[in-house]
Amino acid sequence: MSLIQLRVNRITYSQNQSGAYAMILDEVDGNRKLPVVIGEFEAQSIAVNLDKDIKPQRPFTHDLFKNFAYRFDIAIKRVIITKLVDGVFYSSLICERDKIEEIIDSRTSDAVSLALRFKAPIYTHESVLDKAGVVFEKGELPAQGTLGDELSDEINYTDLSNQELENAIKKAVKKEDYELAARLRDEISKRSNKTKE
Repeated sequence: MSLIQLRVNRITYSQNQSGAYAMILDEVDGNRKLPVVIGEFEAQSIAVNLDKDIKPQRPFTHDLFKNFAYRFDIAIKRVIITKLVDGVFYSSLICERDKIEEIIDSRTSDAVSLALRFKAPIYTHESVLDKAGVVFEKGELPAQGTLGDELSDEINYTDLSNQELENAIKKAVKKEDYELAARLRDEISKRSNKTKE
């Protein structure tokens, strides 16, 4: 079966499930996107890895796994999203130690989070993209970002200065609220992009 390479585009709030997030994976050599519903912890772990400006004070479980694997000379060579059954994606980690490959079953959110940390490519089968891949209309989904452009209804971040946003990011990271930190960082990025236009 031929494999199709994917890359993580962004994490956004799930429109369908309350308290859940959608991880959007782009087809590298095509225009299809694969949305995968993930939990809040997994969304934070992936978002922190996508946004290099956010430094967690303590390692996530995926960071611990990476450190453990490095210590014992285990590498993740690639991740494969193998199938979709009843709305659930199944994935495999292809690991290598002493030139011997092992395949380990994994939740897709964990597999992608580890792929980002190991800089390993992410693949899926054509059958998975045929079943769950979507093509967004131009402008329907921004090409870049981490936790999306949606901001909380409770706070109007657009009223804050860039310095106030930077200070709020530091406080959010200190409280380990990486979701809020990423949302604030997105607001700064939006402003920066507007000034370049």
